[in-house]
Amino acid sequence: MILMHQVVHTDKAPAAVGPYSQAIRLGNMIFSAGQVALDPTQGVLVGSDVQAQTEQVFKNLQAVLTAAGSDLSKVVKTTVFLTTMDHFAAMNEVYGRHFSQNPPARSTVAVCALPKAALVEIEVVAYVD
Repeated sequence: MILMHQVVHTDKAPAAVGPYSQAIRLGNMIFSAGQVALDPTQGVLVGSDVQAQTEQVFKNLQAVLTAAGSDLSKVVKTTVFLTTMDHFAAMNEVYGRHFSQNPPARSTVAVCALPKAALVEIEVVAYVD
């Protein structure tokens, strides 16, 4: 069986700012690009703290997953990038509200900087029924 990959795009999430796709669907799997807290219509960073930014990140991820035929309940793996681990507890509080039941596997790493001076970036792997 040959699986063809399909580019996922929606105007309800920030447009790619480089040579990458918002997500790729391969069979019933979805691999998202990292999302930061950009407003999809204005392209500006939303929120000055990590909690507000994490909420916007989840809105953006949900929009991409919806465009791919999935949703947050079908996420099996996340990778969270933080500019400092000092933001971990605040990010985790918001994260936990979005994954309150059967949370996915997760890796969280601290990085020296993120695009647009964001405080948090999250990418996901999900599936489609």
